[in-house]
Formats: sequence, structure tokens, C-alpha cells
Amino acid sequence: MNSGSHNISPVLRGLATATCVVALLPIGMGSVVTTLKAGMAFADWPSSDGQNMFLYPWFSDFAVNTEKFVEHGHRLAGMLIGFVAILLAIAGHVSQVTWIRRWTSFILVAVIGQGLLGGARVLMSAQVLAMTHSITGALFFSTCVLFRFLLCDGWRCWLSRSETRLATTGAILAFMLPVVVVGQYALGGVLRHLHGMRTEHVIGAILTLSCCLASSLLLLGSSLRILRLAGVGTAAAIGLQFSLGIGSLVTRFGFKAIGYVAVSGSLEQSIICSLHTVAGMFLLATCCCCSVLVLRFHSHGLIASTRLSEQEPILGESVA
Repeated sequence: MNSGSHNISPVLRGLATATCVVALLPIGMGSVVTTLKAGMAFADWPSSDGQNMFLYPWFSDFAVNTEKFVEHGHRLAGMLIGFVAILLAIAGHVSQVTWIRRWTSFILVAVIGQGLLGGARVLMSAQVLAMTHSITGALFFSTCVLFRFLLCDGWRCWLSRSETRLATTGAILAFMLPVVVVGQYALGGVLRHLHGMRTEHVIGAILTLSCCLASSLLLLGSSLRILRLAGVGTAAAIGLQFSLGIGSLVTRFGFKAIGYVAVSGSLEQSIICSLHTVAGMFLLATCCCCSVLVLRFHSHGLIASTRLSEQEPILGESVA
């Protein structure tokens, strides 16, 4: 994957960054749509109330119909990320690097697939498709972030530090992280869209918290700054997500111990539940980047189950 890294243009890097940023628009709007139960504000697609999506009087709904305003904003944001993905794919194909062409093509196909899935959800009025649309949205965002991460030259410099070793247990745990987070995200989708598996989601949250914190401790024990930063990022992401998860449960189901009664559609519920969904996507993206770092260790033969010498620190053991 290092081949051709010096041929990566600033334009490609800029578009990759823009893809990550712009992707937050439909993701954020989509989470609000789910929280407000506005997914069926329009019964048609790709038109909106029979009108062209571009010509629909969007702002006229701002004060009179919040559900339509949010849903149509979600649609427009989806079209915007599609446009940026097209530019990214063009820039990727101009590049002479094969893996970049494949990634940018995949991102474009994924955007199109997301749009079609969202449209099918409306036409079929299916909550299962709405849940699937949310999960694939998280995977799409993680793909965009991971691609931008791979375009950085700086993260590869640690490969020259062959004195650092990675404990096998640390490698396995890091590989498991994205799988655990995706599973927990799916359970959250069932709770948000199908109103089930609340207990399973809470148990999954504790499991995810444990795995993320354990991985963070292993990463923080590395002698490499990039891995220590990954450990800090993972700990911060799971801390934020877990806190928002508690807030989501309280604002949605209430908390009798303090006399708090949940009000459906309240401002605090809309904000916290939506942020919880978006933060989950950031957590997944962070875990994917951590796993890629571990994969690079593995591909260069730097994973060791035992210490090779007293001077060679192993990730997962304390470093003086």
C-alpha cells in the first residue's frame, strides 16, 4: 500500500477530507430524522410530494412542518455527498495508484447504494430498511475516514521502528474492536427503529466499553506515539459514546430515581439521541483506524507472542 504514496496529490487528500466532513451532513440529519420519526414525512421518492427534489420549497417547511424540513434536508445532504463522491472518484482515477482507484470507486458505489437503500425504505415504508440504512451509513462513514487515514504519509513512519513488538493478545483485541462496535451499533438500531432489545443493548454497551478500554490500555503501553494517540482516541470516543448512551436511555425512558419523566420528541431527547448515533459512527471509525495500524504490524511481521529481548517493548506491556 506504500507504493505510489508520493504520487498522492493535495487535491485528492482535500477531496477525501471533504468527503468525511460532508458525509456528516446526511448522517447527522438522518439521526435527527430517526429521533423525530420523520422517515415517512414524504411518501414518495426521489420526488418530494410529487415535486422535483431540487425545486421543492424546502425552507417553507421550517416553521410549519419540522418533519418534512428535516427529511428533505436529509435528502439534499445525501445528494451533496454523492456529488463530492463523484469528484473523489474522478480524482482517484486520475491517480496512478491502483488501491486509491479501487477505494474511491468503492466509496462512490457505496454512496449510490446508500441512496437507493434510503429510497427503498420510503417506498416500502419498512423500519427494517431504515435500521439497515443507519448501519450501512456508519460503515460508509468509517470507510471514508479510513481512506483519508490511509492517504497520510506520516502514519507509515513507525514501520521503521522494528524494535517495537505487539503482543498477540493485543492484536486479537484490536482486530475484534470493529466487530464488537458494529454489533453494538446494530443492537442500538433495533432499539431505535424496532423498539426492542433494550436489555441486550445495555449489556452490549458494557461489553463494548470493556473491550475499548482494554484496547486503549494496550495501545497506551506502546513506545510509539501514533499508537498511544490511537489509544487516547479510542478511550475518548468510547467515553463520549457511553455517556451519551446513558443520556439517551434517560431521556427516552425516564429515570424514576430522580423523578425524571421522559417526554417523546422533547428537545433534550432529540439532541442527545441524535448525538449518540453520530458518536457511535465516530467510535466505529476510530476502531477501524486502530485495527489498520495493528494490521500493518502484522503484515510486517512485528506481532510477537513473547518478548524477543529485554530491550524490546511489547504493546500491551508497560514501557518504562
